[in-house]
Amino acid sequence: MSNDKYVSPLCERYASKEMQYIFSPDMKFKTWRKLWIALAETEKELGLKDSDGNPRITDEQIEELKKYAEDINYEVAKEREKKVRHDVMSHVYAYGQQCPKAAGIIHLGATSCYVGDNTDIIVMTEAMKLVHIKLLNVIDRLSDFAMEYRELPTLAFTHFQPAQPTTVGKRATLWIQELLIDLADLEYMIGQQKLLGSKGTTGTQASFLELFGGDHETVRKIDGKIAEKMGFSECYPVSGQTYSRKVDTRILNVLSGIAQSAHKFSNDIRLLQHLKEVEEPFEKNQIGSSAMAYKRNPMRSERIASLANYVMVDALNPAITAATQWFERTLDDSANKRISIPEAFLAVDGILDLYLNVVSGLVVYDKVIYQRFMKEIPFMATENIMMDAVKAGGDRQLLHEKIRQYSMEAGAVVKQQGGENDLVDRIANDSDFNMDKEQIEELLKPINFVGRAPEQTKEFIDEVVRPILDRNKDVLGRNAEINV
Repeated sequence: MSNDKYVSPLCERYASKEMQYIFSPDMKFKTWRKLWIALAETEKELGLKDSDGNPRITDEQIEELKKYAEDINYEVAKEREKKVRHDVMSHVYAYGQQCPKAAGIIHLGATSCYVGDNTDIIVMTEAMKLVHIKLLNVIDRLSDFAMEYRELPTLAFTHFQPAQPTTVGKRATLWIQELLIDLADLEYMIGQQKLLGSKGTTGTQASFLELFGGDHETVRKIDGKIAEKMGFSECYPVSGQTYSRKVDTRILNVLSGIAQSAHKFSNDIRLLQHLKEVEEPFEKNQIGSSAMAYKRNPMRSERIASLANYVMVDALNPAITAATQWFERTLDDSANKRISIPEAFLAVDGILDLYLNVVSGLVVYDKVIYQRFMKEIPFMATENIMMDAVKAGGDRQLLHEKIRQYSMEAGAVVKQQGGENDLVDRIANDSDFNMDKEQIEELLKPINFVGRAPEQTKEFIDEVVRPILDRNKDVLGRNAEINV
């Protein structure tokens, strides 16, 4: 590797080889050649003839194109581009050098966007399919975590202040539910993808109408045949020279949604790690800080957040591009598309690998969770204590006032003196409550305060999540290795 030029961290540090290949020159230019073959086959099947009435395209020419579909002579294309300053025509030339019999029919009737835009749609669709696989694996692993800890009580937080308890597993269902929203959006967009087809320089198919002698019905069949050969159900019915750049916006909005969900998860893990309740994986030889050797920094969750910030901001790029296109097309989208779209996918790929890695190695400290729970629960249990005391013959108004007073005093001990919560002792020592400490502590069992959290978790996983995972079981079971 050369160390004297910029190398994208997305490739070197974050994104998988699978995603990098989807956006590689090899994927791009092999797809160009497949599109040129599809176009030639379509024109032959529709009976394209030369000026003498003979078939313009022969089986021999198509076989020659297929022979070199995967064998790209990159050096020839690069040298040609230096001369003509046009990437598509350089690759037409290079392909023609390998296929002299077919050189005259490559790209026949098409414009550059025929290969450029159709390839972009194909590449983005393949990238979304990989994101789909990884998203399902994260959901699968989170589901296991949720089920394992569905009955472990923990303090819930609103405004990051202790609130009515939940369970560790129920909290995980909130992460899953957001990912299911993203999954539905992603599946919708995968199903929505259409090719540009071959519509010419301004989308009118004028060049093909000329080639086929003004036969509108024949020209109408071109797009459908190309779509079928490339594995798509249809092409956009109308376009300018390009497909609408709103397509890019919609796709990156889905990626932004995944980033938002992952960021929220990473925030929760970082906060939980601060509380020493749940930690992300920390390897034996991992260094947490260059100065403070004892530290166990949540660097994986922090990286999720960092990459997610990038994706959310990056999603503005296609929105601005789509908004500022002129008439049938301009070229101010090209440089931006080459950067913003691949990088969004590479970053989301890295996010999901990190997400899967973190979820696969989460460490839960149940004793710390219990200790924090018990420090706060006496305050939350005061209504239950009061009701039991009333059942035993106590005066409701008197007991309410005493609990209010004792709660304030116990709170002062905790906050002002740094002491332990002694609310239970205060109540047990007051004969008006007619309850001993054991009776009160029986009321304070954590599981008594989590409502339907364990049941909600099981119902959600069994009834909502598991059917989705079962439909996609052939892609589950993946692991994620992170580079750094």
